Amino acid sequence: MMTPLRVIGAEFIKSAQSISDSLDDTMSEIVFLGRSNVGKSSTINTLTQRKSLAKSSATPGKTQLINFFEVKYRWSEEDYTLRYVDLPGFGYAKVSKSLQEVWQKNLVEFIKKRVSIRLFIHLRDARHPHAKIDEDVEGYIADFIRPDQRYLTLFTKIDKLNQKEQAQLKREFPEAITLSNFKKSGADRVHKEIFETVFGAQEW
Repeated sequence: MMTPLRVIGAEFIKSAQSISDSLDDTMSEIVFLGRSNVGKSSTINTLTQRKSLAKSSATPGKTQLINFFEVKYRWSEEDYTLRYVDLPGFGYAKVSKSLQEVWQKNLVEFIKKRVSIRLFIHLRDARHPHAKIDEDVEGYIADFIRPDQRYLTLFTKIDKLNQKEQAQLKREFPEAITLSNFKKSGADRVHKEIFETVFGAQEW
């Protein structure tokens, strides 16, 4: 019997300000991006089953660095390693205009030029599924995404919706994954998307 796909190790490696001081692009990377208060840190902690691997800031917009984590999966008695990359949140109005411009430049350069990115996971708040900034980001990435890259919409805070609202969301976004960091539901689907994207389709 095949062992199920699971994360067996995860550790923080480095923070960087831009692509120029990032790690070597020699390992496949999964990028997590989203608005400042969407729950990126909680999602990374849920996926890696580590309570405080990614540290969330009490002040949205304060995490200004690109954070790299090395994550090890085990499937069918073999180990596979890749990186999670947590990008600074976008769209928070209280940071200074000059800082926003620096973020924009550094983030744009990173997501467009980083050759090791294989999957963009765009976290969106399930309570605000049509936020313009999220739609703009999705359209922006669609303009330059490479054939060897994929894009995945992941709705967080799904617990805040009632059953009817959840059903409506799934009708509108049938390809998206909904994740509950509270109930831990949806994590298995995310892991499969990550694994298939980086290491090829598998027989589950």
